[in-house]
Amino acid sequence: MDIKYRIHNLNEIPSPSLVVYLAIVKQNIARAIALVEGDTSKLRPHVKTHKTVEVVALAREAGILKHKCSTLREAEMLAQAGVEDILIAYQLVGPNIARLVSLQQAFPNTDFKILADHPDIVAALSAAMTKHGLTLKVMLDLNVGMNRTGISIGDAAVEIYAQIERAAGLEPWGLHVYDGHIHDEDIAERRVSCNHSLAQVEEMQDRLTAKGLNVPLVVMGGTPTFPIYAKTPGVEASPGTFVFHDAGYATRYPDLGFTPAALLLSRVISIPTENRFTLDLGHKAIAADPDGVRGVILNVPSAEVDKQHEEHWAANVPAGNSVCIGQEVYVCPTHICPSVALHQFYYVVDTDGYCRETWEVAARNRN
Repeated sequence: MDIKYRIHNLNEIPSPSLVVYLAIVKQNIARAIALVEGDTSKLRPHVKTHKTVEVVALAREAGILKHKCSTLREAEMLAQAGVEDILIAYQLVGPNIARLVSLQQAFPNTDFKILADHPDIVAALSAAMTKHGLTLKVMLDLNVGMNRTGISIGDAAVEIYAQIERAAGLEPWGLHVYDGHIHDEDIAERRVSCNHSLAQVEEMQDRLTAKGLNVPLVVMGGTPTFPIYAKTPGVEASPGTFVFHDAGYATRYPDLGFTPAALLLSRVISIPTENRFTLDLGHKAIAADPDGVRGVILNVPSAEVDKQHEEHWAANVPAGNSVCIGQEVYVCPTHICPSVALHQFYYVVDTDGYCRETWEVAARNRN
């Protein structure tokens, strides 16, 4: 196992636990800034991976002052941390619109932005803003192929944007694009896919401009497409996973240049056969997403993870392996984001390899 992941005071950390390496987090933030050639105005990181005030503070120290989030609790956490420019990249419905109003009232100096892709939501946002004497910047969520949210280019999209412009209490504030359907592992092929998304954005901008509608901002992408949008003029890039990174992205996108900064610390609790041991790392402590291998064991050579349950995870090893009861096992998750959400806090490993503090996953809950 790489020496950078060794923890000297392991006997002070229970398992299963999420451990985060401070030096690598800082290194990943520096790498993101390097990709935008030092222009931090192009960065709007998504906080959905770390959900933590302390990481927001590290970003601020590095010159990153604006962020993106998905939940109102994440938005509240950002506002409490002093962030003044927050994009809630989610279309709010039902009582969540009233909760947004409460958030605006609690943090009047914070510039909140929101997404919309349906006329009914634009009308509901306008009614809520006018009722409480507030204003809100609204971005059109543009669907460029993922087909999860957003509206495709066309007259209906233009009309929704025009509706935002006409609506009392609202300001049209540009386009939001998330292209999580782009999975090209080759960077050249990924760039081609991104150019297809960019062409759609440009077409939409032209349609809106032709109608006399202003497009102040374009926010695009996640971590895999970040290197392309980092070099695209007029676009804010919004990577999220990069801050902790994980085994999934490290394997599929080595060109990104980030390093996994969060591991799961587990221990061997049983050795049922000479070829098999069991960890205290079930799918209540590491994400049951994606399908297939959910994590990579770093410090047991030839170990292959097998059946996983709520509190157990079996692994197979060749006969004669020297695994012992109570042995610490480091696991790099395939998908770090949902793994973080399973933990109330994480153990922070300092630059000298000792864990001396924990950081609360403050925005773990939705309410």
